[in-house]
Amino acid sequence: MFEAAELGRKVPKDEFDKAAPKLRMELLALQQRLRLADFPVVIVFAGVDGAGKHETVNLLNEWMDPRWIITHAYGKPSEEESERPEFWRYWRDLPPRGKIGIFLSSWYSRPVLERVHGKVDQALFDEALDDVVTFEKMLADDGTLLLKFWMHMSKKAQAKRFKELEKDPLQSWRVTEKDWKNWRKFGRFVAAAERAIMRTSTGQAPWTIVEGVDERYRYLTVATAVRDAIRKHLVASEERNKAGSVPSKGAAAKKKPGAGSSSAIKGPTILQSLDMTQSLTREAYGTELKKQQGRVNRLFRKAQGKGTSVILIFEGWDAAGKGGAVRRLTAALDAHDYQIIPIAAPSDEEKAHHYLWRFWRHLSRAGRVTIFDRSWYGRVLVERVEGFASESEWMRAYAEINHFEEQLVRHGIVLVKYWLHITNEEQYRRFKERETTLYKQWKLTDEDWRNREKWDAYEQAVNDIAERTSTRLAPWTLVEANDKHFARVKVLRTLADRLQKAVS
Repeated sequence: MFEAAELGRKVPKDEFDKAAPKLRMELLALQQRLRLADFPVVIVFAGVDGAGKHETVNLLNEWMDPRWIITHAYGKPSEEESERPEFWRYWRDLPPRGKIGIFLSSWYSRPVLERVHGKVDQALFDEALDDVVTFEKMLADDGTLLLKFWMHMSKKAQAKRFKELEKDPLQSWRVTEKDWKNWRKFGRFVAAAERAIMRTSTGQAPWTIVEGVDERYRYLTVATAVRDAIRKHLVASEERNKAGSVPSKGAAAKKKPGAGSSSAIKGPTILQSLDMTQSLTREAYGTELKKQQGRVNRLFRKAQGKGTSVILIFEGWDAAGKGGAVRRLTAALDAHDYQIIPIAAPSDEEKAHHYLWRFWRHLSRAGRVTIFDRSWYGRVLVERVEGFASESEWMRAYAEINHFEEQLVRHGIVLVKYWLHITNEEQYRRFKERETTLYKQWKLTDEDWRNREKWDAYEQAVNDIAERTSTRLAPWTLVEANDKHFARVKVLRTLADRLQKAVS
């Protein structure tokens, strides 16, 4: 695979001096057009030490306007980063639409180095690469332009490069014993790199292998590839915008409310199978509430001692009692140990990123509880039914959500997902009660009444959510909430049972 990058290609100085000014001007012009575009650019640099990764990144920052470029280089995860799933730091650093993000030693570094040093076998290596492919596919499907450059040189050329740097008093700091240690495992590194490139070079995110011996050659090769890719992506994006299929700045394609989801129930749904007559007497509720709150408190403190985090998702019908259930749950916790994240319509900053970005950024450090009042399921619920997401967007979201939740659970996070269900008749009764109760009137809006007209579409969407995202690792808990007492106790008992498994 790498033979073509070991040919000793060079670009004469006069040729470089002639091409560079024009190329630089073209990159600057494209960057200005990019600022108004509906997609970001992610550029990944990886490869052999000494092959010019850092120098090429510096050149791109020099040739273009650095105000619209975000550069990130990664080392060993910090304590804060280690307490979250591996990809948290990469999601956190993704550029918004209209900007360029350059990533050095990114999501490829750990898998490749662990394989080189024998810390993982072939199966675990491939599993890590599959995570990378899924991550990049999610970005590309959302419109991100992904460019990946593997900077390469032969083992002999690398040794020569290291020796030249060591002889230069101003550059010798660049070469460490670790670099020479890796050099001695060059063959293993190339084998791991070859497999990584083969498994992760896709049509949406292909690799470009660049010979890195001659700096002028690598500079022109990378800069030209960046120019051509951005130009092509801009043209395609602008053509879509003119056709009206994708509004500017990444806003979702507008459709009529209810588009993307049939208003008719396709058949019996999982919600219709629930026994909605279940209830608790006031006396039984008082006793059971205290018992389950005590269990939650004791078990969470044990989980906290182990550094285990908890993420709770509350979804459900309007007036189903999510707020009341959350309040009874937080009464069992110390206020220092939890945060409640209410999810409303995305802000302009959030719209400029992949829809999962705003949820990744809210993941807490170890030993805390994060409660999402509404969640990432909005993509396959509200956005689906109301037409704020296209069918292709919400259809692929099921797999994206499953992968996201799998990463959370694999990291050791206790993930509990609740859907609070009430009948159509009970919702109507509660709406009317809110109309006549002064301190509850603020909870009722015209939108709540409008949503009732789409009950069947929402119920079908919930059925699809349960069918496609209730997995062994992240199952849904459907809560029969016609009786608030029963619902609150079930929420607490479910959490206590999940914590029991986590600490035992």
